[in-house]
Amino acid sequence: MEVVIEFGKLLIPAAVVLYAMYLVVKSFLDKELEKQRMEIRNRSIETVLPNRLHAYERVCLFLERITPNNLVIRLNNGQYTAREFQQILLNEIREEYNHNVSQQLYMSEEAWELVKSAKEDLIMMVNEATNRLPEKATSIDLAKQIFEMAVEKDFDPIQHALTQVKNEIRQTF
Repeated sequence: MEVVIEFGKLLIPAAVVLYAMYLVVKSFLDKELEKQRMEIRNRSIETVLPNRLHAYERVCLFLERITPNNLVIRLNNGQYTAREFQQILLNEIREEYNHNVSQQLYMSEEAWELVKSAKEDLIMMVNEATNRLPEKATSIDLAKQIFEMAVEKDFDPIQHALTQVKNEIRQTF
C-alpha cells in the first residue's frame, strides 16, 4: 500500500506539471497559429483590396459610359437610321457590360444586381424609344426620343446604381 501512496506522490505532481506544460504549449501554439492567420489575412487584403478598388472604378466608369447623355453623344454621328443607331447603341451597351462582367467578383451581390438592372433598363428604353419612331426616322430622332424618355423618368436606375456603388466603396474603404 505504501508503494501505491509513494507512487501517487510522484505521479500526481508529475501529472499536474505535465498538464500545466500542455496548457502553456497549447496556448503558445494557438497564439502562433493566430499570428500566422493574421499575416495571411493581411497579405490577402494587400492583394485583394487594390483589385476591389479597381473593380469599383471600372463599374463606375461603365455606368458613366452607358448614361444616355454620354452614350448617345459618343456614338451618334447623324448618318444612321434610327434602327441602325439602335443596333449600335445596344451593341455598345452589351460590349461595355461584357468587358466589365468579371468585376462582380469583387462587389456585393446587391450592387451588382443594381448594375445589371440599370443596363437592362437602358436596353429597354432604347428599344422602346426606337419603337415609338416611324420607320424613316434618323439617329437624331432616336437620340431626341431617348433624351425625352430619360427626362420623363422619375427614377434613374443608372444614377441609383452609381450612387449605391459609390456608397459601397465608402463603406469598404
